[in-house]
Amino acid sequence: MSVLAAVAVPHPPMILPEVGRGSESSIQETIDAYRHAARFIAEQRPETVVVTTPHSIMYSDYIHISPARGDGRARGSFDRFGAPQVAVEVKYDSEFIDVLCESCDTDGIRAGTLGERDPELDHATMIPLIFLREAWEELYGTGSTNDPQVSGETAAAGGPGAAVAASGVLPFPEIVRIGLSGLSPLTHYELGRRISSTADRLNRRVAVIASGDLSHKVREDGPYGLVPEGPEFDAEITALLDEGDFLYMLLLDPGFCDRAAECGLRSFWIMAGTLDRKAVTHRLLSYQGVTGVGYGVAEYLVEGDDQSRNIGDQYINEKMRRMECERENSDVYVRLARLSYETFVRTGKTLKYPDDLPEELRAELSDELTGGRAGAFVSLKINGRLRGCIGTILPTRESLAEEIINNAVSACSRDPRFDPVLPSELAEISCSVDVLGEPEPVSGPEELDPARYGVIVISRDGRHGLLLPNLDGVETVEEQIAISRKKANIGKNEPVSLERFEVVRHY
Repeated sequence: MSVLAAVAVPHPPMILPEVGRGSESSIQETIDAYRHAARFIAEQRPETVVVTTPHSIMYSDYIHISPARGDGRARGSFDRFGAPQVAVEVKYDSEFIDVLCESCDTDGIRAGTLGERDPELDHATMIPLIFLREAWEELYGTGSTNDPQVSGETAAAGGPGAAVAASGVLPFPEIVRIGLSGLSPLTHYELGRRISSTADRLNRRVAVIASGDLSHKVREDGPYGLVPEGPEFDAEITALLDEGDFLYMLLLDPGFCDRAAECGLRSFWIMAGTLDRKAVTHRLLSYQGVTGVGYGVAEYLVEGDDQSRNIGDQYINEKMRRMECERENSDVYVRLARLSYETFVRTGKTLKYPDDLPEELRAELSDELTGGRAGAFVSLKINGRLRGCIGTILPTRESLAEEIINNAVSACSRDPRFDPVLPSELAEISCSVDVLGEPEPVSGPEELDPARYGVIVISRDGRHGLLLPNLDGVETVEEQIAISRKKANIGKNEPVSLERFEVVRHY
């Protein structure tokens, strides 16, 4: 067997009557669609249900899979939402988890059971399981030792989790809980493919629940306010969910998604990977944004194989096409940096300047590169997200070209925030080079401008933090200084001096 079906669902705590206390009636359309989706999953009679959640532990460079420790059971409650009486207990599928982690390790996917901080189930996992429990009991009855135990008024009131007497008890599925990460769309998609291959290997009937809200900024009166990208994102993503257009979902602009304050996109990427090369029927069941947060419900039924839906391969081809265009349009500063980090990642060797440079590149080097000296930063990104950034405030090499070569190597291999870049990532990496002007002291924040000037924050004992100018998401001087303080581990109340600098950014 393999992956049989998948659903994309939201996780608003208010959807439970014990939490909503009547306010859940405002999202009745979502509740009705949720019940339909839960019954749809239950009808497939899965032995294992994989739940992807934004509210498990999340690392920038590692996808956490909850381990099955001890008796293999995990528990959680809605105590933090004022309803401690609503609790959920499930049993993890330890065999599936072990085989999936083994597959990820073999294929170099940064995912596994390391780094668990809190074994308690999160609300984005529990809510869909409560709805699934309700549907399961309606169809198959109660009594299995594998059933998630749902307690509290929910069960008593006939809402999600209500016990319904029936015959022909079917064991409730075991669970695999998977968190999200800051890794690329392709990595999440490839993890989804490994979920599918693990189901095949174990001959397991598997269903997938991708738990994720949409934008958190779709109404002025919502908890997070309104930005133009909020409703635009929700319109875009619900159309893609309805059409099953997973390729474009992987290619969505990351800056646009960040500004929309989306929640579930990475969950949907993993779900898409579980359906790779499969013929699926797909439809959006509902969308509501009445609370200021977007809630979408969609379902996917596997009906066979379809090699034309090799979305991962299509994504790689499209990214390679875009990267080739970027390479053709890059200036010589960026091409020098790219040659440096790609050579190091593939061979472990740092280019020797100028001997190792191709003749055509050497001929293009400007006088600034060959004879000038300056500090420079090399920034690497994947899908718009930082993958490494290392630089020098003042020159440390004999030429700017050597400065760029060495900082490019450091950006791909020595940034302490990231693991070294892998050869498999090179096709997705975009690069920029910032050449720094001479820093100058300023008397205070009023002389700064985050769009024009970078900032250096210096403590009395010499610690200093630097932030480049014109960065996505950094719009105020206060944000710029706060980030610089954090980078240097300087307390927010510690006295500091400030310097500013301008850059020339090369793409």
